[in-house]
Amino acid sequence: CSLKDYTCTCPNGVVATGGAVTKCIDNECDATPCGMDQTCADPDTASNKLHDFTCTCKSDTSIVQTDGPATCSKNECDANPCDAAQSQVCNDPDPTLGSLKDYTCTCPNGVVATGGAVTKCIDNECDATPCGMDQTCADPDTASNKLHDFTCTCKSDTSIVQTDGPATCSKNECDANPCDAAQSQVCNDPDPTLGSLKDYTC
Repeated sequence: CSLKDYTCTCPNGVVATGGAVTKCIDNECDATPCGMDQTCADPDTASNKLHDFTCTCKSDTSIVQTDGPATCSKNECDANPCDAAQSQVCNDPDPTLGSLKDYTCTCPNGVVATGGAVTKCIDNECDATPCGMDQTCADPDTASNKLHDFTCTCKSDTSIVQTDGPATCSKNECDANPCDAAQSQVCNDPDPTLGSLKDYTC
């Protein structure tokens, strides 16, 4: 006669062989079957039915999985929120937690916007008037939208050129020591900032 080959079966289907089931599970959520970013619900604990629990994403309650953990990732780039016509590239740094409005749209020239498309990838950096009033701006490569390649050239002295920022166009004529030091003459240039010439005094 074989021994200990009998089985004990719970109403919800849990089975033990050769002895009683320690505990028929009342609520499947007690076993913590969902992820930390999800809520668990067992709709029928009275009948001890198995595999009817649900996992719902906290970040998006429309994402529900029955009998297992839900996939709560929500990559916002899947919706193509960036401007493809301007070749903007989308990146969602944290799609696993379903965080919203943290994606970025990046232009070919490096201009970045967070939580929305870049209104306009800058074609010509001179449009932003980065140079001084006494300077001329030039962007040599607007086709590739390359950043930091614009130049500022002083109107008063075109040999003074600065890349990626305003030039220093001051030209104090006294620096050339035009006065007679032997006679202790003192030089004064009243307007060096505009590069005006021949206005110094001795």
